Amino acid sequence: MPELPEVETVCRGIAPVLEGRVLTGVLQRRPDLRFPFPEKFAERLQGQRVDRISRRAKYILAHLSSGEVLIIHLGMSGRMTLVPAAEKEAQALGKHDHVVFDTDRGDRVVFNDPRRFGLMDLCPEEDLSNHKLFAGMGPEPLGNEFDDLYLSEKFRGRKTPVKNALLDQKVVAGLGNIYVCEALFYAGISPKRQAASVTGKRAARLVPVIRDVLQRAIAAGGSTLKDYARVDGELGYFQHNFAVYGREGEICLKEGCGHEIRRIVQSGRSTFYCPACQG
Repeated sequence: MPELPEVETVCRGIAPVLEGRVLTGVLQRRPDLRFPFPEKFAERLQGQRVDRISRRAKYILAHLSSGEVLIIHLGMSGRMTLVPAAEKEAQALGKHDHVVFDTDRGDRVVFNDPRRFGLMDLCPEEDLSNHKLFAGMGPEPLGNEFDDLYLSEKFRGRKTPVKNALLDQKVVAGLGNIYVCEALFYAGISPKRQAASVTGKRAARLVPVIRDVLQRAIAAGGSTLKDYARVDGELGYFQHNFAVYGREGEICLKEGCGHEIRRIVQSGRSTFYCPACQG
């Protein structure tokens, strides 16, 4: 499933094409994805100007002139693909191209989702924070609200492993398995350590590392492991920079370490770490 850096990369890719443009055509080619589309979905989008593209956690948000927000989640296999106006006629729609957005400049954005685990919804702008997808969600890890004091307070007294705590969207929004594994490695913190012990100096060490890992991943266009691709069809390449994720049995990259990367399962998810570097 695409994580925060992949979704941010998609947002930055579609923003130059959609922001300020009017949706002159919206084609909904099936009644549902993971859930049914909102009532009169295409009709409510048609003719609206896209004022702004933003991201909340792992969701793409298109803020419309109608005062509604189009919420998009890519699910396991969803992609947003750009088709320039000059290439539209030459590119036939595929079986899994479920929603098509055409703009007044002639460009096209296609949502493709073979496994149909993605979703789309519409919500009034003023109700967005209370939408069932976002209510109670924690701050963005790249935002000013997320700092060591905040994290220390959220972790205080919490006996769950720090890896699991960081994946809790009520603690911090948008963090996923890949980047939590990577951040804990660079911070030198064991994924098995209780969250309650990652306060104070450890939290102060962890927060900037989380930011750095995410920013480096965004700069690399995200990570392509299975289905993810950028809006221009190119693959992300941060997976070539993984320090621990997916490297079970390989030697730790930290100079002088020499230990093998291990994999354990926490709450049904694979965790990769170096037992020597992460105390």
